[in-house]
Amino acid sequence: MSKAMGTIVLVFWPAMAWSQGVTIAALGDSLTQGYGLPAEQGFVPQLERWLQDQGQDVSVINAGVSGDTTAGGLSRVDWTLTPEVDALIVTLGGNDLLRGIAPEVSRANLDGILRAAKAAQVDVLLVGMQAPGNYGPRYKAAFDRMYPDLAAEYDTLLAESFFEGLGGAGTDPGSLGDFMQADGIHPNALGVARIVEGLGPVVLDLVDRAE
Repeated sequence: MSKAMGTIVLVFWPAMAWSQGVTIAALGDSLTQGYGLPAEQGFVPQLERWLQDQGQDVSVINAGVSGDTTAGGLSRVDWTLTPEVDALIVTLGGNDLLRGIAPEVSRANLDGILRAAKAAQVDVLLVGMQAPGNYGPRYKAAFDRMYPDLAAEYDTLLAESFFEGLGGAGTDPGSLGDFMQADGIHPNALGVARIVEGLGPVVLDLVDRAE
C-alpha cells in the first residue's frame, strides 16, 4: 500500500507472488506417463494427491513418455527444466534394458540428465532399477551399480526401485497379479497406489530439499 497525492493507493500482487509451493517434474517412461490407465489414475496424479494429503503444497508435472529411453530423457531434459520446476524425479532405464543398450551408454545419458539438473539448481530423486540376469553378470552389475554411483556423485536422493511399494526387485512377479495390468509390466490403479505409498516418503524428502 502506498500514498500518492493524498490518496491511498492499494497495490495487489497476483496470488502467485506469495505461492511457496514446490513444482516437481517427473521425467520418465510409460511407468511415469501412466500407460493403460485413465489420466487421473496414473502415477503423477496419484503422487500429487498423496503429497497434498500429507499437507504439502506441491504440483507434479507429467514428463513421462511411453517407450522413452535414457537417451530420450536426455533429449528432453532441458525443456523439462522450465523456470518453475523446483525438483525432478528421474525414472528411466527400463526401455534401455528391453533394448539391451550397453550400461555405459545408459549411464552417460543419466549423467547428462543429472548434470543439467545441477546446472539448473534443481534437486533430484533418481529412481533406480535392477537388470535381469539374462544379459550376464557383468551387464547386470554395471547396470545396477550406475544408479547408486550417480546418486552419490551428484548428491541426489535415491530410491532403489520404482516398484519398492510392491515388494521391490526380488518379488516374484507371479504374486503381483492383483496390482498389474494384463501385460504384466505396467501397474494398474491399485498397483500405482502401492507404488506411490512406497516412493512417497523419499519424495517428501525431495520436497524438503527443494523448499
